[in-house]
Amino acid sequence: MKLSEFMLLDEAGKRITVINNGIPLASITNPGFIIFLFQMENFYVETYCNTSDNSIEEYRVLPGTNSLKRYLDAIPIDDLLN
Repeated sequence: MKLSEFMLLDEAGKRITVINNGIPLASITNPGFIIFLFQMENFYVETYCNTSDNSIEEYRVLPGTNSLKRYLDAIPIDDLLN
């Protein structure tokens, strides 16, 4: 799926696409929500999940790897190094 195709999806379509096609990479916990990072075919998607009702409040598309810096510490790579 292209980035432009994902952007045109409604919320339900984005949820289905991320769940079925996304590769979960990392998460960051903040007060009130958890941000999950998924790798799609040619881009990345953050899902902002409300911790009080487990709903996804927002999808944010990250087109390149420069936006991933805050996740680097959260991505486990120990198994890759051994």
